[in-house]
Amino acid sequence: MKARIHVFYKEGVFDPQGNTVAQSLQRLGFNQVQGVRIGKVIDLELTSKTGDEARRDLQKMCDKLLVNPVIESFKFEVHE
Repeated sequence: MKARIHVFYKEGVFDPQGNTVAQSLQRLGFNQVQGVRIGKVIDLELTSKTGDEARRDLQKMCDKLLVNPVIESFKFEVHE
């Protein structure tokens, strides 16, 4: 079973990398770009027996290690 976790800064949290990319795109003439948010993707291979088990484990992994709940939000998908 495979899973993918998408992690982004929460709305309202300053994203310095996204801000730099947005400014660079504008300097290159892409004036339609008003903002950029940069996130990360984490791919995992799991030996979970069911999708529900995988989702429970992914939630725990995000809560305990993979996501900083103060400044980041996340969503995940499971591919059985």
